[in-house]
Amino acid sequence: MASTDGTASRQRAGRGRRVVFAVVAIALLGLLARLAFLGDRTAHWDEARVAYWTLHYLDTGLFEYQPIIHGPFLQQVNRAVFAVLGPNDFTMRLVVALLGAGLPLVALCFRERLSGVETVALAGFLAFDPLVLYYSRFMRSDLPLAAFALLALGCFVRALDTRKPRSLHAGVLAFALAVTTKEYVLVYVVTWLGALVLLADHRLFGCGLPTDWRGRLRVRIRSARPALRRWLPHLLASFVAFLVVVVYFYAPRTGPNGGPGFDDLFADPTVLPAVVGEATIGSWQAFVSLWVGGGHQDHAYLPFLGSAAETLFVGSGALAVLSVVGFLVDRYADDGPRDLVAFCFYWGFVSVLGYPIIADIAAPWTVLHAVVPLAVPAAVGVGALYRRGYTALASENRPAVAAVAVMGLLVVGQVGFVATTDVYLDDQSDANPLVQYAQPASDLHPALHEMESVSAANSGTDLLLYGDFLVANTTGTREPGCSEWFDVLPLPWYFEAEDVRVACARNDSAFESAMNRSHPPVVVSLSSDADSLEPRLAGYEAYPEVIRTQDTSRTNITVFVEGAAANASDTP
Repeated sequence: MASTDGTASRQRAGRGRRVVFAVVAIALLGLLARLAFLGDRTAHWDEARVAYWTLHYLDTGLFEYQPIIHGPFLQQVNRAVFAVLGPNDFTMRLVVALLGAGLPLVALCFRERLSGVETVALAGFLAFDPLVLYYSRFMRSDLPLAAFALLALGCFVRALDTRKPRSLHAGVLAFALAVTTKEYVLVYVVTWLGALVLLADHRLFGCGLPTDWRGRLRVRIRSARPALRRWLPHLLASFVAFLVVVVYFYAPRTGPNGGPGFDDLFADPTVLPAVVGEATIGSWQAFVSLWVGGGHQDHAYLPFLGSAAETLFVGSGALAVLSVVGFLVDRYADDGPRDLVAFCFYWGFVSVLGYPIIADIAAPWTVLHAVVPLAVPAAVGVGALYRRGYTALASENRPAVAAVAVMGLLVVGQVGFVATTDVYLDDQSDANPLVQYAQPASDLHPALHEMESVSAANSGTDLLLYGDFLVANTTGTREPGCSEWFDVLPLPWYFEAEDVRVACARNDSAFESAMNRSHPPVVVSLSSDADSLEPRLAGYEAYPEVIRTQDTSRTNITVFVEGAAANASDTP
């Protein structure tokens, strides 16, 4: 008997090691998929905006929470990345890519609740689902939020399974980091509470209440008291760690002449209450003022829901279908529904319906918050197909084997085709359902490369913005101050990263004056103005560009670069 038990134990350990090895291998492949050509796509409007402010923070040491660009996590972390590796499209996306690459490893947190096949399938979805993959290569806070939230849930589940306090601490730290990414974390809390209520309903009413349920409840409460006393010190320590993380990320940095800020704490510890207050209460008030009372949710629901549904079924169709299959299979299994599977399905399903209500714009990245939890029941769906295929193979049921093989090929084909085309080959097209409209439709990098080359050799004004659409009436606070900054994005990010000196000409007389005064080697205008400028820019090469995938009548620009054609012909 002992020998038999030992053999079974070794077999289970061997299966466990194989699952861990498979998940780690998937994560490494996911890392390669995220780093490949990471800097090739031109910066999206939002990417450029946040990257600009991060670079401004690095240059000035000044930072304060701005709810319009969401949580401070990426600004704080990318400040260090830019300081070490320099600012460019690759480095600004690197942190998000690394977090996305680590997301499949979270599947190991659920290995006590999922089978080996389901655990590996979950890792596969988190690594290669097209929507997850696309926004793992995009500098926004949505992927970090989803990753930290799923990690927090995984650690809490591990704490329940292993009774080890370290899992609780890790979960609280992960959730604290989720709080620093984006205000949507409050929606996560609401959906989690709702899912827990439904799970409680399963437990209480699924088989009917026992007649002595009140007595049982009193017994459970009494038995919980010793556990609460054991866990209370860990809960208090976790709360302190949570507060430290939140204060560190949200606290303002005021530079050498300001205060009070986080950077003043070591010199003057008495500013700690003011810093904590600004990081917590002050940040909360700023969030409520903009996102709760700012009217950002005043839009029709059905168009936003339709956009989300299109993104879900085109970008993550296989995962969406399998999540329903997995939920139903698990719900009506002989041993009853598993809490984890039901919880994640409720979380994801409500997210599909709920985000179109709270989102301020119809954007594909909101669907990411539903896809990540739905990956758990989708993995259960894969497990069900695997078991059906294995049974059919063992019984030599060839039609059933063929049916399962076809379904498996359809899943792999959908994921592989959409990932290849929409993530890599066609990642800036308006026809791509994963692309949000403020993404430049053309690759600006050739023009930007020429701009950077001539600017590096120039001693005066490097670039001239022309026209009343690109040039402001008054001087603004963002560089270039003479520009209509939001209309010019993503160019200000590239100007700042490459130290391009910019001047502006709102009309023809200002243009002639600027050209006579400093003769800038680069001129940028709307394409509708290019015909009138071209005769006056002899020796300049024109690069027509589209800096939005939609509304191109107002966002087609032309970049004129002096001597660009000659420089290109001299390149070996």
